[in-house]
Amino acid sequence: MLVDFPRKKSNNHNEQGFTLIEMIAGIVVFGVVIGIIGTIIIPQTKQSFDPLWQIRATELSQSLYNEINAKGFDEKSDFVGGMTRCNEPTAPACTPSGQFGPDTGESRATYDDIDDYHGLNLSNAAISDSQGFTPLINGAAMYQGFTASVSVMYDDNLNGVNDDDLNGNGVLDSGTLVGNTKVITITIITPNNDPIRSSFIRRNF
Repeated sequence: MLVDFPRKKSNNHNEQGFTLIEMIAGIVVFGVVIGIIGTIIIPQTKQSFDPLWQIRATELSQSLYNEINAKGFDEKSDFVGGMTRCNEPTAPACTPSGQFGPDTGESRATYDDIDDYHGLNLSNAAISDSQGFTPLINGAAMYQGFTASVSVMYDDNLNGVNDDDLNGNGVLDSGTLVGNTKVITITIITPNNDPIRSSFIRRNF
């Protein structure tokens, strides 16, 4: 005897893959999620590094300040407890503005006055102390991604303007000006391109 069992209906919808509409909807949702990550999560991750970078930049600036401030005002003055100051009637003139920077044959390890540091530029692993020691953290240069620069100018009236560059175009007006107050500006740029500047003055005494 033949028995005719009822046939099970196949669910063709469940056996099929994603439809085109479902795929498009999935792509749209995925794009929205990526957009949220890009606009919220990633900037927060970047911002979490900012305080650390600012702390390191401040420490680096302070280190350079300590190094520079320990030097003499000018090579034409006595360095340690001397009585001779450049620009005095019986003493030679101080270094002209156009001659700021290292003297011939000098390296950072032998800088002896503050204007020797004019034009100093350091970056990444080249950021070190005056003896060439590069600070490391976890085997990598601590200041990787940072840059440091130093500029020195005469500013006797302390108005923030280079006395030999009154129009501020970056070109010295004469290159022969001498003064009795030098302003040293240290600029540190963090890995996210934020400049941190600090300035201090040294007078001729």
